[in-house]
Amino acid sequence: MTGTYTEKYEVVVVGGGAAGLSAALVLGRARQRTLVVDAGEPRNAPAAHMQGFLTRDGMPPAEFLAIGREEIARYGVELVRDRVVEVERGEDAALERGGDFTVVLAGGRTVRARRLVVATGLKDELPSVPGLAERFGRDVLHCPFCHGWEVRDQPFGVLGTAAMSVHQALMVSQWSKDVRFFLHTVAEEELSDEDLRRLAAAGVDVVPGEVAGLMVEDDRLTGLRLADGTTHARSVLFVAPHAVPRTGLLEQLGAELRETPFGAYPVVDPTGLTTVPGVWAAGNAIGFAEQVVHAASGGYRAASAIVGDLLMTDLDAAAGL
Repeated sequence: MTGTYTEKYEVVVVGGGAAGLSAALVLGRARQRTLVVDAGEPRNAPAAHMQGFLTRDGMPPAEFLAIGREEIARYGVELVRDRVVEVERGEDAALERGGDFTVVLAGGRTVRARRLVVATGLKDELPSVPGLAERFGRDVLHCPFCHGWEVRDQPFGVLGTAAMSVHQALMVSQWSKDVRFFLHTVAEEELSDEDLRRLAAAGVDVVPGEVAGLMVEDDRLTGLRLADGTTHARSVLFVAPHAVPRTGLLEQLGAELRETPFGAYPVVDPTGLTTVPGVWAAGNAIGFAEQVVHAASGGYRAASAIVGDLLMTDLDAAAGL
């Protein structure tokens, strides 16, 4: 492990999104010397607004994060724009019921921490349909709970990429009664009789054939073009990105992962504690469906658990226990 050793922190938080900032706020208020390492790659960056967060409904994600950074600074939390490239647990970590972690940043700085919060989130990989990525977060969407109200009653399309896309087509029918499920790469025989009956009951039209591209006029989605040349007028397209969890640091530390339909995520207890003593995870680092409000809550839970853990560790050491 390389780098120049500088300082030791009680906690290093890896990730400066909702989960990481929430954890840092609680830690700062609990007088724990805390460093947040933020690579500046929030998952919701393409979205103009975030919804469903009580008192913050409709706030732009960038504004939300900027306010969070201001809040943690009030309590002496340090934030650096950098990336953690390597992390290692010290050989004597077992003596402290957790860790003496060495954390190396891409910029060359090396710090140490007694506890870690991994809030590195995930990356969305979009289907390779021409023009789709450019409109993601605008009229190409993935979450009806995040954006359904804003596009309600418009003509929806749902892009099929797996048999599970049926669930997305059924869900979005809550926000529009004009829904077409484009099978795209899903073969018709992959749909069960139960799927077809539910789609029919929801009023969702099933359209076979591969989607070749989007139709855009005046910077608005107007429809989809299939490989056979036919077109379908649509104002909104829902897609299911392939989630790629950013678990590299957790894997370096030997954390146990569990396979899910949306990727491999760390095994955690209710506070976010992983199977590695001294290492907590929160936000999209522990699951695909963690919305901003869930991520903030998870960061709070992890931080409060860490405060108690550090206190008891120090008290036990002082008492000779």
